[in-house]
Amino acid sequence: MNYLYLLLDLGSLSIPFLFSFHPKLKFYKKWKALFFAIPLTMLIFIPWDVIFTEQGFWGFNDTYFLNKRLLGLPIEEWLFFICIPYACVFTHYALLYYFPKIKLNDTVTKTLTFALIALFIIMIAINHDKWYTFINFSYAFIMLPIVFYFNNDLLKSYYVTFLVMLIPFFIVNGILTGSFIEDQVVWYSDSEIIGIRLFTIPIEDTVYAFTMILTNLVLVEYLQKKFSAIK
Repeated sequence: MNYLYLLLDLGSLSIPFLFSFHPKLKFYKKWKALFFAIPLTMLIFIPWDVIFTEQGFWGFNDTYFLNKRLLGLPIEEWLFFICIPYACVFTHYALLYYFPKIKLNDTVTKTLTFALIALFIIMIAINHDKWYTFINFSYAFIMLPIVFYFNNDLLKSYYVTFLVMLIPFFIVNGILTGSFIEDQVVWYSDSEIIGIRLFTIPIEDTVYAFTMILTNLVLVEYLQKKFSAIK
């Protein structure tokens, strides 16, 4: 089934894309900012992906993709960084539109942020010899306090909307890591991860998703303000 990864990408994108034209949501108005945010985020995550693939920290099962590669990555992997962020950014703003009060207060947001930062520090210190764990948690450790300082309002809502996004995350990433199918679409070297899995998903992937989506959202909000100021 060499088109499975492609179907996961396009399936994740399809409904958010169609509902982008909803007369109330009007998500298409964020396309300009998103058009720049996604490639900028890819500048962080694609080199990381390429290096980890070259070093054998993770890899891809030829059975489940079309065997077309760019810089060693399947084309479907490149599409992943477009389709999944689009779907998640859409989900974030759609949830805020229909449930505008789903935000944490200042105290809870601050407590949760500092607790996560402390957790990241501990995980970095304990797992400095595991590359995926180390780089993943290091990026989260750098990014989270920056967002907390410059755009705390985003974190107040994102902590909640991310919990909702975890539902499709467990489905899509579960399939990618071997749930519901005979083998893994994406495999991980056991020596470069902690070894704790949520079903078939390495625990590191939840932090990876958290920071990848948050990076896109931060850039979308920043760029929208810049574009609005130019008008």
